[in-house]
Amino acid sequence: MTSPAYIAVDWGTSSFRLWLIGEDDSILGERRSGEGMTSAAQTGFAQVLQSHLDALAAPENLPVIVCGMAGARQGWVEAGYIDTPTSLSAILKGAVSVPGQSRDVRILPGLAQRAKEAPDVMRGEETQLLGVIAAEAKGEQVVCMPGTHSKWVRVVSGQVTGFSTFMTGELFDVITKHSILSHAVAGAADMSADSAAFGSAIKAAFNKPALATNLLFTARAGQLLHGLTAAGAQALISGTLIGAEIAGALSSAGQGAAITLVASGRLQTLYEDAFRTLGLTYTTVDADAAVRRGLSTAAKAIWPNDERKS
Repeated sequence: MTSPAYIAVDWGTSSFRLWLIGEDDSILGERRSGEGMTSAAQTGFAQVLQSHLDALAAPENLPVIVCGMAGARQGWVEAGYIDTPTSLSAILKGAVSVPGQSRDVRILPGLAQRAKEAPDVMRGEETQLLGVIAAEAKGEQVVCMPGTHSKWVRVVSGQVTGFSTFMTGELFDVITKHSILSHAVAGAADMSADSAAFGSAIKAAFNKPALATNLLFTARAGQLLHGLTAAGAQALISGTLIGAEIAGALSSAGQGAAITLVASGRLQTLYEDAFRTLGLTYTTVDADAAVRRGLSTAAKAIWPNDERKS
């Protein structure tokens, strides 16, 4: 059996994921919880981490590489941002040590786009980028990482040239729970998904993103006038938001840029359906696998194999 090499942690705002990684890159142990930054800031980051390490009986000498909100200003230790445009390797060089720990704990920085006309930040997704884009990659690639705040990143020959955040997931939650359209989707969870309504909404919003807020209201009007079901209304809202997102994201991409989707679960299904509906060519990378590969790249750069064994 392979020996443990390091511990990889993805620490989000409301989630915690930890993997015990072996010398052959295999997963020797895994822990998941809801102890994200918000919770850990009250409990204590060191205590939360140690409780999960104890549960896996992780050796005391193993280093820990962390990405995500643990490096935010409100997190454990602020890891700051690397400014774009930048090479992916700069992320590795910006790792910050956590003082006062018995083991070597490093937190990766985020990325910042400081242009006044389009300021933007990301924290955590940069590590997925490390796991998706090869340093020697040529040409332009567009990486889509959907979520509460979807990230679209433009990479040219290993250089992050810029990125955009779309509040698609959060807007869907707000609209379906706290707007007049909440009545339109009531009961949708008990119905089968309406793929036809989703596809139509994707096309409509992609072709005319300036009409997005108008298209959203048709979920209400469609029920009053044409008997649109709750599942159809939910699909229409989701498709409109995602279609407008894709239109906006690709408006700044070069012709022929390769699209890489980094997702899993329901989000993977939704975005793959959207890309197919629009006739867009893409490749999919599992989100968990991407972040683990990114953390692995960072760990091997920070602690070469002989150093981790010492």
